[in-house]
Amino acid sequence: MIFRGPYPEVTIPDVSITYFVFQNSAPLGDKPALIEGETGRTITYAQLADSIRRAAAGLAARGFKQHEVFGILSPNVPEFAIAFHAVATLGGVCTTVNPLYTEHEIGQQLKDAGARFLVTVPECFAKARAAADEAKIEEVFVFGEAEGATPFSSLLDNDGVFVEPKIDPREDLVALPYSSGTTGLPKGVMLTHRNLIANMCQMQGLDYFFESDTLICVLPLFHIYGLVVVLNMGLHKGATIVTMRRFDLELFLQAVQKYGVTMAHVVPPIVLALSKSPLVDNYELPTLRTLFSGAAPLDESLTRACMTRLTCDLRQGYGMTETSPVTHSSPADQSKVKFGSVGTPAPSTECKIVDLATGEELGPNQEGEVCVRGPQIMKGYLNRPEATAQTIDSEYWLHTGDVGYADEDGHFFIVDRAKELIKYKGFQVPPAELEALLLTHPCVLDAAVIPLPDEEAGEVPKAFVVLKAETSPEAIMDFVASRVAPYKKIRALEFIDKIPKSPSGKILRRMLVQSDRERKKSNVSGSDSRNS
Repeated sequence: MIFRGPYPEVTIPDVSITYFVFQNSAPLGDKPALIEGETGRTITYAQLADSIRRAAAGLAARGFKQHEVFGILSPNVPEFAIAFHAVATLGGVCTTVNPLYTEHEIGQQLKDAGARFLVTVPECFAKARAAADEAKIEEVFVFGEAEGATPFSSLLDNDGVFVEPKIDPREDLVALPYSSGTTGLPKGVMLTHRNLIANMCQMQGLDYFFESDTLICVLPLFHIYGLVVVLNMGLHKGATIVTMRRFDLELFLQAVQKYGVTMAHVVPPIVLALSKSPLVDNYELPTLRTLFSGAAPLDESLTRACMTRLTCDLRQGYGMTETSPVTHSSPADQSKVKFGSVGTPAPSTECKIVDLATGEELGPNQEGEVCVRGPQIMKGYLNRPEATAQTIDSEYWLHTGDVGYADEDGHFFIVDRAKELIKYKGFQVPPAELEALLLTHPCVLDAAVIPLPDEEAGEVPKAFVVLKAETSPEAIMDFVASRVAPYKKIRALEFIDKIPKSPSGKILRRMLVQSDRERKKSNVSGSDSRNS
C-alpha cells in the first residue's frame, strides 16, 4: 500500500537555489537576516545579497568554475550562508565538513569530493591546512584571519560583476554532504538545485514558519537539517535567523530570551535538556511558540514533558541526508498530532512499508522497512553506483533502512533501524568505520561495533573486541578517540572470544545487540568497560 499525506501536490520551479531563496527578499532591505548569537553581529537581507554577489565575483576572478567543488569547514557563523550561496551562484558545489572532524577525516572527505578550495575558521585552520595539503586543495580561505590563510573577506573586494552560468536545476549539483546511508563508510550525497528547492516547496505546504518568525540555528549547518530546513528555508521565508556556533544550554536559553526566538529546530538530546535541566527555570521564554525535532526518534513521554514545561507546541519530522532531508512531518494543527509519530508524508511524497525479507508491500499497522519516493530524493552517491543501486531501486523508491509502520490514518512511527548506523545526538556514526579503525590496533584480532541505548545521546557506540595480544579496554578506546571526531568515540567495550558472522563473512550485529540486552536483563556485567 502506498501512503500519501493530506496535502496538495507542490509545483517546483526550474530555477537555481539562490534565485529561489532570495527572489522575494529585496523589499526586506534592512531587516536582519542573520544574527550571530554570541556577539549580536547582524547581517541584513540587503547586505547578505550584496555580499553573496561580491563573493561569487571574487571566486570567479580566482578561476572557480561551474561544477567545481568548494569545501566549507566551519561552525555556524553568518558567513556560512555567504559562502554557500556564492558557490551556488557560480553553479559550483559545496561539500560541507564537520568542524569536529580530525585532520585525517577532513582530508578524506575533501579528497573524495574533489574539492578545489576550502574555507574554515581560525580555530580549525591548523588541521584544515594539513588536510588541505593531503587533499591537494589549491587555496584555503578563513572567516576572519589566520596566518597562512586568505581572508574570505578579500573575495568581497570587488564590484560584484561576473558572468553568470546557465544552471540546469534538475541535473546540476549544489550540495555534497556526506552520509553513511544504510551501511558502510561515509559517501558523498549528490543533491541538485531541484532537490533542495523541491524540499523547501514541500515544507511550505507544512506551515513550518513565516516571515514574522525569529529562528535559532543551533543545529550544525554542515548537516542537511540545519543547511536546508533552518538556513535556506528561513531565508526563503524572510525570517530572522540567530546562529550559534555550538549547543550550550545556558547560551541557547539566553539567545532565545534575548532575541525573542519564536521557533527552535532541535534534536531529542536538546528536548531532553529542555525538559529536565533546572537552568530553564532561570529564563523567561514567552515568544517561543514551537519546537521542531528531527534527526532521531522522539518518544511521547519526552514530547509531552517538554511541551508542558515550555508551554509551546512540539512537532516532529523525519528524513535523511539522501532526501534533502524532509519526508514526513507531524501536522501544524496540534489537535491532529499523534505523539511519538513522525507524522504523515510531506506534500508530493509517496511512502510505503515493505517486508524486510520479501520486499512485499505491507498495509497499516504492519512493521517493515520505510521506503520513500519524491522529487527531494538525491541524484545518487558520488562515484558509487553500486551503493546508489542498493539504496534507490529501479522504480525510484529510496530504501531508508529504518523499520516502522503507518497507522490507519497514515501517520508513521519509526520503531527500529534495519540499517547499521548509530545515531549519537542525531549524528551518524557508521560501525564499519570504527571497526576498520579498531582492526589497525596491534592487539586487536577482530571487532564489531553496535549501538548502545543512552538516555542523553540516544545511542552510543559499543565495541566487541577479540584480542590477539594483551591490552586494556581503556587503551583501545583511547586509541580510537585520538583518531576520530568526539561523537564517534567508543563509549563501551567488551572482550569476547569470537565475532558472530554469516557464512559470507558479514558481522551479525543483531546477535550482539540481542545478547547484550539479555545479559543486562539478567544483570550479568561481563567484561564491559565504559568511558565518557
